[in-house]
Amino acid sequence: MRRRHPSTTRVVLLAAILLASTASRAEDRMLLLDNDRLTVRAHLQAGLNAVAENNLFWNFADTFAPSSDFDPNKQWLEGYLKPGLSFTTDLGGNLTGYGKGSIVVSGTLGIDAYDIGNTGRITLEEGYLGFRSTADKDLSFDVSLGPREFKAGTGMLIANGGNSGFERGALKFGPRKAWEMAALGTLSYDDLNGTVFYLRPNELPGSSSGTTLIGTDLRYDWTPDSFTGVTFGHVLKSTSPYPQAAPDGIGPPTILPDGRDGLNFVNAYAIGTPFPEISENFFAGAEFAYEWNDRIDMSAWAGRAHVGYVFADIAWSPTLALSYQTFSGDDPSTARLERFDPLFYEGSPSNWSTGSKSSMVFINSNVSSYQVSLRVTPTERDTFTLRYAHIRANELLSPIQFGQGTRVETSGGVPSPVAGVTNHHLSDDIFLEYNRVLNPNTYLTVGLSASFPGPGIDSVVQADAPTWTGGFANVVVNF
Repeated sequence: MRRRHPSTTRVVLLAAILLASTASRAEDRMLLLDNDRLTVRAHLQAGLNAVAENNLFWNFADTFAPSSDFDPNKQWLEGYLKPGLSFTTDLGGNLTGYGKGSIVVSGTLGIDAYDIGNTGRITLEEGYLGFRSTADKDLSFDVSLGPREFKAGTGMLIANGGNSGFERGALKFGPRKAWEMAALGTLSYDDLNGTVFYLRPNELPGSSSGTTLIGTDLRYDWTPDSFTGVTFGHVLKSTSPYPQAAPDGIGPPTILPDGRDGLNFVNAYAIGTPFPEISENFFAGAEFAYEWNDRIDMSAWAGRAHVGYVFADIAWSPTLALSYQTFSGDDPSTARLERFDPLFYEGSPSNWSTGSKSSMVFINSNVSSYQVSLRVTPTERDTFTLRYAHIRANELLSPIQFGQGTRVETSGGVPSPVAGVTNHHLSDDIFLEYNRVLNPNTYLTVGLSASFPGPGIDSVVQADAPTWTGGFANVVVNF
């Protein structure tokens, strides 16, 4: 029986409303102590989000789980609180000690997109201690141990260390970002930074993969907004399974137990303003990742390229950006596994999500997308962003997410079980977002989105799938 915590949900939602109404208080009230040797500061984030979805997942449940009585039209309210304390202290000898502790109280009122609701949890978010040195103005080091946030590069593989949603509530907000355990050591010389890391994610108890990984990230910042680097990593252990396409795509996928265990990966990235002397308004970026695991004969890759321009001399300062990103899928014609594992990527629309709606179905594996975004700022406090994504499958008859959608299709009068899709075009997503800065600590966001199924989605349900639409409105407070 599913555990429900309606009292936790109601408390967090009520508290978020009260905080939003008092958010205009000055930020310096969060400073609790400040003297020559010790500074103590309070921190607080809170959010309240109203969500509505129609024709969820293109009504896949009608085809694959008709007896589940799944309602594809959902409305729910979710919220979270994240209170915390941090300190810095002068240890002498050019050493500074620091630390932070915080918790997340989250909940959902109503039934969310994954048919779970009226539940919530209180979990530890951050709880780390560290010290850093600046003995030389160019050379410094920083080490820390404990639960905290950490992102390598742009977050293509290593970013989101915590899971929300399901029994924890707050599915859309996803307030948990910190790793359950992070050991970090950084040595910096001028603008060159080298970080070694050991990470264990804060996964949902009911679906934990037991993943731990180590690695190093080397990064050079040539300007405050431009950097290049490379991340190397190795998964020490994991029980996360991998799906592998059936030979020639005929049949259900094979499940490889502990597939992620022993995975190696490298991710090279460069992003920023490549020609600052010519134009500070032009920006670009490129990334490439390669993964391999000799234990299971795995070789996979992914990449992204994007360009953009800020039309600063035009009213509302439009920013136009174009990108293409792709993640390899398993080729059914080979014995090798080519399915890309996105690991712990940052999946927000402005980062590494593949589409707006579609990103709730497709993880960054066996998909590619062409994306366009246009942002305008009518005032200093108001921003509108329009995003479009054309999403395609890289490999036909091969798992896209994890093998869901396995079904029987008839070819030449012979029925055969297949997985994946039989047409590359999956969907087209449109997302319009409005952001307003209500005050220096409070932000309003309203979004409307739609996902139009392509022939690939239609081939899964063997019919014309409906358009999936939805919207949300939220207020976030951050001190």
